[in-house]
Amino acid sequence: MLYQAHEMQRAWMTSASAMASMTAEMLTNPALPFGYMGFGPTFASALEVFAHATAPRGKPEFDIHSVDVDGVPHAVTEATVMRKAFGDLLRFTHDALPENAPKLLIVAPMSGHFATLLRGTVAKMVERHEVYITDWADARMVPLHEGRFDLDDYIDYLIEFLSFIGEGTHMLAVCQPSVPALAATAVMAGDDNPYRPASLTMMGGPVDTRESPTSVNDLAMDRPIEWFQHNVVATVPQQYPGAGRRVYPGFMQLAGFMSMNLGNHLLSHYEMFKHLTAGDDASAQATKDFYDEYRSVCDMTADFYLQTVEEVFQKHSLPNGEFVHRGKLVDLGAIHDTAILAVEGEKDDISGVGQTKAALHLTTGLPDAKKKYYLAEGAGHYGIFNGSKWRGQIAPVLEEFIVTHSRKAAKGKAALKAV
Repeated sequence: MLYQAHEMQRAWMTSASAMASMTAEMLTNPALPFGYMGFGPTFASALEVFAHATAPRGKPEFDIHSVDVDGVPHAVTEATVMRKAFGDLLRFTHDALPENAPKLLIVAPMSGHFATLLRGTVAKMVERHEVYITDWADARMVPLHEGRFDLDDYIDYLIEFLSFIGEGTHMLAVCQPSVPALAATAVMAGDDNPYRPASLTMMGGPVDTRESPTSVNDLAMDRPIEWFQHNVVATVPQQYPGAGRRVYPGFMQLAGFMSMNLGNHLLSHYEMFKHLTAGDDASAQATKDFYDEYRSVCDMTADFYLQTVEEVFQKHSLPNGEFVHRGKLVDLGAIHDTAILAVEGEKDDISGVGQTKAALHLTTGLPDAKKKYYLAEGAGHYGIFNGSKWRGQIAPVLEEFIVTHSRKAAKGKAALKAV
């Protein structure tokens, strides 16, 4: 009933949003007297904020049409190179990339938002890399006959994607996928898989949530897994292709995101109102663009969500050496030649400082020369992969790390051939 109640509310709010938008246009129409009265523009600005906040949102597009490389613009090509039931593999390239440009697989979070949340990450890295990204599906759109999807399947997808891209691929995991990406790397290393990543970068990931626990971690620890099963899991209603699938709905995830920093969100919308009233459309549009992405959410399968809560946030299975993939214990010590970079934000309120860095201590078989840690001063969770701090501080560190370990990987292969 929870999902059905939300759908009814969404229908009502969609109508209210449309009415508010039309009224705002009428109040600011220069052909009508309201546009010249004191209350007209002010009331119209308030209605515009309401209309934007309640408007329905679907899956956004990446809309990366060009990038500047050394001051020269180049057209970007986006293509779907692999399709799977629960997520596609996208590729971004441009004609100025050299043939030996590093290949980078960006693993987007399966945590409520679409992969387009990493638009800024892709736009920066495609300047000098052949970029691939996981485009996870909205679980409510996946029919039941496609089966289930859990952490084991997630890891399998990453291994399959890396194998498809080829040898020497670098992998970047942003937030939630740090755990399955690290596990996939260990599984591939243990199997001596030639397609294991040349480097793995984890940014703001919950590798060991016992380090500097945040409110997100506390919520997971304060309640038994049964509470999550009964209170946040719902059934997809009949009007969607995935009817009958058990999911953690996107609208509930968004409610959780918003409640964590409700004061900041209210202030942002008040600032939007003031910008609109003052005629500062550019500043208002910047806020709108952020919330267009932030409010675009999707469902995740209940299997994946519940397993992640239990294994990552409650049992701490990976740092405790108890994480199992397909019935086999995952040995992080098997990672011996995949260079690892851990990036954290000083002001990250979702993945606390030290949670990602823990990966460097857990990979006991990896030489220190292949490990690097970077703390981004002043950066919050979203600032480590989007915005000025990402482009000016963090991306250069990542790019240098990839170049360094691409060169070493190439030298190692050349030495083997000589022997």
